[in-house]
Amino acid sequence: MRYTGPVCRLCRREGQKLFLKGDRCYTDKCAINKRNFAPGQHGQSRKKVTEYGMQLREKQKVRRFYGISESQMYKYYNLADKMKGVTGENLLKILELRLDNVVFRMGLAASRAEARQLVVHGHFTLNGAKADIPSLMTTVGDVIQVKEKSRSTDKFKSLVENHNGNTVSWLNIDLEQLKGTIVAEPTREDIDLPIEEHLIVELYSK
Repeated sequence: MRYTGPVCRLCRREGQKLFLKGDRCYTDKCAINKRNFAPGQHGQSRKKVTEYGMQLREKQKVRRFYGISESQMYKYYNLADKMKGVTGENLLKILELRLDNVVFRMGLAASRAEARQLVVHGHFTLNGAKADIPSLMTTVGDVIQVKEKSRSTDKFKSLVENHNGNTVSWLNIDLEQLKGTIVAEPTREDIDLPIEEHLIVELYSK
């Protein structure tokens, strides 16, 4: 079941910014800046973290970064484990290639949660066909584009005006056409999140 409560509690639970609220996370209003301890009655008490606890927290952190359920996480792990290469890096590559994350990486949403919402509302096409499922897996050569009737909306006009141009190397962005083409598979170096994926592999491989 997907968490639907205040997302700032998730950052406080993990003890670091997960950047779940877009631009707000970079301001003094960020909850971590005000209350950098876990939520709840015992949030400020110090607890000894076990090896299992570290593995579990890392898995939960990645789930929250990408906004996925436990069942999805486990499915992606099994898929990554069957692929050639390093399982942890394969897992992150799969998560990066989800449609909602690609939209976020294109700079057409302030957060992955917003990207997921825009996809669900049917603002994007994948290779010219309607794409309104955030978990759709993309691959090299795929073209993701804002639907023509959506391009003139204030939302996307604002996103283009405020686009910072910082996109990942595996995406080719055409802002005029509001289009992105996947030109390569993401590498571990492309993923700028504080993740220790080996802990997740250790957790699931027990």
